[in-house]
Amino acid sequence: MSDSASVSVSDPLILASASPRRRELLGALGVRFEVVVANVTEHEEPTLDPRVMVARNSALKAEAVAALHPRAWVLGADTTVFIDGHALNKPADLDEARAMLRRLSGRSHTVFTGVALRHAQRGVRIDRGVASEVEFRRLSDADIEEYLRLVHVLDKAGAYAIQEHGERIVAAHRGSLSNIIGLPVDEVRELLTRQGILR
Repeated sequence: MSDSASVSVSDPLILASASPRRRELLGALGVRFEVVVANVTEHEEPTLDPRVMVARNSALKAEAVAALHPRAWVLGADTTVFIDGHALNKPADLDEARAMLRRLSGRSHTVFTGVALRHAQRGVRIDRGVASEVEFRRLSDADIEEYLRLVHVLDKAGAYAIQEHGERIVAAHRGSLSNIIGLPVDEVRELLTRQGILR
């Protein structure tokens, strides 16, 4: 449960994500929630339209957990980095992480997040998509190695986290910062408020 929670609802809210970043961002809204990690295999085809990919994955997570908890509100989310017509998902190893950071160096890319809200018993299915732009600094190999030393990147799309030593790699961003981190807070707040989950 969120330690800072101040709002209670008749039906519980579940975050269908293992991401500690999403847990922190949702908790900052002051809503009570539980975390139930969805036991699913995400779609991560690099050439698939990233908006379609994150929408599918967020829905997949939310629906898997909603099936197990039909009386709960379930929030799923998925984020990817998109550049050159390809999605950069979580790197398999440090070599792939280095390659991703070199590809992003000195260029702009888009971060897409899909958000899915489900309530099985009520038959609620709501989906949202949010995009933000990130411009990277030009990175030397030494810059990349130092960043990899400072930040664990293997669980992060695009092999970086803007909130962790982001000043070393990011020159600017446009759009929702929380979306780049992994959960677009303004859109989630609106969703939860409209459904009476957050007041």
